[in-house]
Amino acid sequence: MARKTIEDLFIHELSDMYSAEKQITKALPRMARAATNPILVEAFKAHLEETQGQIERIDQLVEASGLKLKRMKCVAMEGLVEESKELIEEIEKGEVLDAGLIGAAQKVEHYEIASYGTLISMAKFMGLKDAARLLGDTLKEEKATDEKLSAIAEQGGNQAATLKS
Repeated sequence: MARKTIEDLFIHELSDMYSAEKQITKALPRMARAATNPILVEAFKAHLEETQGQIERIDQLVEASGLKLKRMKCVAMEGLVEESKELIEEIEKGEVLDAGLIGAAQKVEHYEIASYGTLISMAKFMGLKDAARLLGDTLKEEKATDEKLSAIAEQGGNQAATLKS
């Protein structure tokens, strides 16, 4: 699809994030099963529920605004998900893998934070106040998840991995 207008770009970016969120719903259960830190396992499970709500929020935004998403695959998220799969395949289950999974999850969060921030700016420019509000709710959740992952790492996840090396 040619992206000639801000609306075209907005639809493309929103479609990309819709795909990204769908991919994350498949990756998070795998990451939860691979993690050994119970706090990390719960964080992945909680974020899965949150991500499902974020997908519903995009559906709500699309319906309310009359926009039509494009069928596409977010290649950036595909790469980030693939990195987490490689970690799971290559690192023995335990503290080191947990530290790797935290890092992989934070890469996802940072991608999402950047993407939702951009979408919010575009929505405001286009006068889509409700869309900007809904996207803002998702952005707050993504930032909170990133902070939670940092706290898990700082409370022992990464230190335990260091002691093992």
